[in-house]
Parts: sequence; C-alpha cells; structure tokens
Amino acid sequence: MPQLSLQGLARPLLLLSAMALSSPLKADNTSLDDLLNLITPASSQTAVWIEDLQSGEQLLSHNSETLMIPASTQKLLTAVTATELLGEEFRYHTSILSTGSPKSGVLKGDLYLLFSGDPTLTRRDLTELFKRVTEAGISQVQGNLILIGETHEQLRAPGWVWDDLGICYAAPVSSYVINQNCVHGKLEPTLASDKAKISAPVYLPVKLTTNAIFDKGHKQDFCELQLDRLPGNHFHFSGCFPGSQVLPLALAVNDPGQYAIDSVAGIIKGKLSIKGKILTSNQLPASSRVVASHASDALPELLETMLLESDNLIADSLLKRLGKHYYGDGASFSAGAKAIREVLAEKGVVLERAQLIDGSGLSRYNLLNARQLAQLLRLIADTPDYQWLMHKLPVSGHSGTLKYRKRYANKPLKGRVWAKTGSMQGVVNLAGYVTDDSDKQVPRYLFVVLENGLSPQSKELEAAPFATLLLQGLTDYRANSRTEGQLAAKEQDKPKPTQQDKAQTELNVSAR
Repeated sequence: MPQLSLQGLARPLLLLSAMALSSPLKADNTSLDDLLNLITPASSQTAVWIEDLQSGEQLLSHNSETLMIPASTQKLLTAVTATELLGEEFRYHTSILSTGSPKSGVLKGDLYLLFSGDPTLTRRDLTELFKRVTEAGISQVQGNLILIGETHEQLRAPGWVWDDLGICYAAPVSSYVINQNCVHGKLEPTLASDKAKISAPVYLPVKLTTNAIFDKGHKQDFCELQLDRLPGNHFHFSGCFPGSQVLPLALAVNDPGQYAIDSVAGIIKGKLSIKGKILTSNQLPASSRVVASHASDALPELLETMLLESDNLIADSLLKRLGKHYYGDGASFSAGAKAIREVLAEKGVVLERAQLIDGSGLSRYNLLNARQLAQLLRLIADTPDYQWLMHKLPVSGHSGTLKYRKRYANKPLKGRVWAKTGSMQGVVNLAGYVTDDSDKQVPRYLFVVLENGLSPQSKELEAAPFATLLLQGLTDYRANSRTEGQLAAKEQDKPKPTQQDKAQTELNVSAR
C-alpha cells in the first residue's frame, strides 16, 4: 500500500497525534490504517470503507460489517431503486375529473380532485388547476367536490422520534400533500410583557395558540418550549423561550386529509361554487374523465432535490410509490422498504441483516453497514443507467448540504467530495466519492464513513470531525502515491548503464 504523508493535514490532526500517540509518529511514513488508528474517537462507534474505483482495491475497511444507523445516507438506496423501477420519465400527476359535461356553467354530479402523493405539489399548483376548470366552462358543481387519495394510510414510519413529529422535517407522508404539508409562522414576544404571540398567514387553515413566555433577561435556569399537536391541525405552544428574538416556526400538518379539505375550500372560494360538500374518498368512478391535470418535475429533478437538500418528504413519498408499483397494493412504508430490498438484491447489493424502515433515513430503527453502502456506491459508479446520480450529490463547498459545511469549503476537500450526508442526534455519516485533484469531474475513490453515538458534548470538544480528517488523509494519500509513481517512472526512464559505463565505474572505485 502506498504511504501517506501527514504534512498536508490540518493542525487539529497534528494536535490529535500528539495526544493520541505514546511514541512519535513519522509524518512521512504513515499508512491509511495508521491514520485511522490515530483519529478514531474513543467515545463513539465508527465504521469505514474506502475503495479505489479504478483498480477495485479495498484501501481501508474498519468495522465494515457492523450495523449502524444510516440516517439520510439511506436516501441513496431510495434513489437507485426509484431509478430502476420508476424510470427517469416518471412524474406525479394531480388531476381534476368529472363524470359529465357542464351545461350553462353547471356540472351535475360530483367533481373529483385526484391526489397522487406528489411531495412537491403547492397551493399555487392547485389554484392553477381550478382556474383551468373554470376556463373549461364549470362555474358551479351540483354535487360534491371529492378529494381522492389513500384512506387509513400510515403517515409516519416506526422509529421516527417523537420530538420531530411536530416539525416539517418529519411532515406526514400522505396522498394529500400541499406545500410539503408544512405551515410557516412565527412566535414573538410582545413589547409590553414577556408574553408570546403567535401568527401565520391568514389563508393557512390551521389554528395556532400560545400561553408561552419569553425569558428576555435569561433569568430562568430551565427555560423550555413545549409544542402540543391537537386535533384539527391545532398547534399550541406553552412554556418558555430564552431571549427576545423572533422564533420562526415550521410546523408539520397533523391531519393532511383535513388540511387538504380546508385548503381547497379556501382556494376555490368565490371562484367555483360547490352545492354539496368537500369530502375525501379512495373511490374514483371508472367513467370519470380528466378536466385539468398537473405534472410534477421528472424523477431526476425530484432526486436532485432529495439528495441535495436531504428532503425527507420526497424520499418517503417515493418509497411508498415504489411499494405500490412493485407489489400493486396500497402505498406503505413496509412495502416500499421490501421493494428496495428485492430490487437491490437483484443488482448484487445484498442487505442481509440490514433493517429498512423508511426511504428517508429518518427512522432510528434503520440499520445498514458500511460494506452494504459501499456496494451500492460501486453499483452506481459501474452502471451507466445510474451514473447520473453521482452528479446529483452534494459537492463540497459548492452545493447542497456540503456547500457550507466547515472544512469542506476549503482545500484540499473543496470541490472534490461528492457525497450524501446523514446527520441526526448522535449520528454523523457521509457516503460518496472523492475525485482526483487533477480531474474533479471523475471520481477516483468511493468511501463510506459512519459515526454513531456522538454526544453533543463530544462533538463540541472534537478538534475536527472524524470523517473530515479521514477524507483529508485520503486526498493526501492520493497525492503522495501519485508522487511516488512519478518518481518511479522517472527512475525507469533513466538510461540503463552500458558495459562501458560499468567498467568505468569499477575503475573509478579501484582508483579510490
């Protein structure tokens, strides 16, 4: 194995080396294994796999069979399976349908709004859809407006942390999605007292209440804010918030079906008259015909957003669609997870002993090992139909979740790491590719770095993140091995001594 120079690594690594080693380590004689031993944290669990994509050589394997919480690196599995099953032309379609034709602006019977679980559908999209309905000559519906979607659907996967359920990070995954099932508002202190006031745009069909206070002078030792999710998309804040700054809110809708009913009622108010009610159902008449339709972006754009922004709703909406596509039954987390397992097994990525619960990695019940993620990365790199996924990953210092991450926006890592992040409380993971410094458009290595059990206190005290130091070492490893290769090539290019040269050398030695 080529040797690694530590001279190019950051000062934190040198500080770590001084603390971690009982005997001096020569900076110009250290392998990747030695580097790993040097920087591996004592208080968390780590797993690593590094592989040379050109030669196929495994450069480093550390706890690679140990099952770990993958967090959002699990989205890589969702991306590959969606590409395989749904295809690059896949789009979500949201349609308005009827079973008859209007006469003098009046439609007898019911009007249907068919939701598809499109995670990108917005209130503006629905407004445009209903505008096209009125343009088609319908101004009044004698019957009901029926919203078609799954009934009794599982909105959240097992293992989603209770603390997350009220925020948009863990929005419910439903057939009915409008504006990501997320409501934005703000909690702010009143000028005259410590009492809080809460607000959101008036057109949003939610109820926000509070009896919380702001601890403006930071006088309370334990000041904590409590969110209660109540029936009817009612959110209540109580407790205490330290300081006097306005707190932006991003609240996950609790009842997406009711939210869809109330949102649609607001959208059509004064524009389309419904004599009956707005209802939800899972039954669409076979005789219905499309009046207006909206299509989402194609799968590559959906996956780009999912990977760059680590969008959980897109990931889990796709997971449910995968299950329905593969098994033909209703959309569910378990069917989607099983579909991923089956499809990847056919491609050589065997998820033996792994546990897949969702498509986003939000569940803390998910378990994968570094070798399995490495197999997936190798599959992406080796398969022409999947290779475009590499170019949808966040790029260090340039895009997505790696754009502003500390130490990734500077040399030697800037622009050279294409990877999916995976972070949650106690979990810091990274899986992807590293390019050559000379050609940043072609990945040279694949890597998986998993770290679980990292406490906030340990994270605060660490000189530099484990993955960062390892990847800095990998780039230095490559630079050093390239230098060795160049020196070897120069040695080979030297003219070989002739017999006359050898005789002259012997004569010179004898003369001395």
